[in-house]
Amino acid sequence: MLPLIVLVGPTAVGKTHLGVELALRLGGEIISGDSMQVYRYMDIGTAKIKPSEMRGVAHHLIDIKDPDEPFSVAEFQKLATQKIAEISARGKLPMIIGGTGLYIQAVIDPYEFTKQPAVSGYRKKLQSLAQRYGHKYLHEKLAEVDPAAAGNIHENDFKRITRALEYYHVTGGKRISENKVVKTKKLPEKYNLVWLGLTMERQDLYQRIGQRADQMMEEGFVAEVENLLQRGYSPGLSSLQGIGYRQLIGYLQGQYDLAEAVELIKRDTRHFAKRQLTWFKRDPRIHWFNKEGLEKNLFEIMAIIGRTINISVE
Repeated sequence: MLPLIVLVGPTAVGKTHLGVELALRLGGEIISGDSMQVYRYMDIGTAKIKPSEMRGVAHHLIDIKDPDEPFSVAEFQKLATQKIAEISARGKLPMIIGGTGLYIQAVIDPYEFTKQPAVSGYRKKLQSLAQRYGHKYLHEKLAEVDPAAAGNIHENDFKRITRALEYYHVTGGKRISENKVVKTKKLPEKYNLVWLGLTMERQDLYQRIGQRADQMMEEGFVAEVENLLQRGYSPGLSSLQGIGYRQLIGYLQGQYDLAEAVELIKRDTRHFAKRQLTWFKRDPRIHWFNKEGLEKNLFEIMAIIGRTINISVE
């Protein structure tokens, strides 16, 4: 089996920095496990890694789509699986770093999306329905098939609504709200896996989220959103419904002032981080480490990797 390192955790916890550090020590290449970083021209709002931060480590599945191109969990599964094989063939260690739980789990576990019909076509159909009837219409459709998921998703959160509907579609009627992690021993093992999780105290995380939002504004987040709209990308696109973009579009359309938009970004990002932790905490395969005292934890992380995939670590 091919070795695979996966690092997950809530947004703003510091996965990017730790991932690069591990890749440098292990001879790894990183596959982005973030559903938003695939889009070009969307750098600040997705906290996309800067070239200077890569420190020479190859990164994959970043800037591969225009904002108006559809991208699904099934496509991510296909592309990430290909990259894992390519990286391994070069004698490098493949690593997935990110926080989009369903995307990452689709690579690790045996979801057979490729056997389902026209996933991309289904996504386009949902986008067309949303443009014609509004997001509330899709939310009502989700409530019909998965009321628990609909109850946890705001009717304007187009990205999460479509993801839940897509999950229901491609899995043949399974509800994303009932997605349970099957014990590893019952699954055909795809990879020699080391699954790491990075976390920190909730209040500290929320503080980091607030600081990062302020930093994004200082780096020109508003100008980035204006540029996307000037390029002709519709505010209704799934990509532009991501946290930060949605709120700043509301500001630019006069729905509220900039200060309120920033507070909404911080609030919605906190909620998103909570959902990420809830998703990942269900999986017993993840080895969790606290961001505090990471230097000390790094020795344990390297030891776990060395034991599991039988490689020499420094």
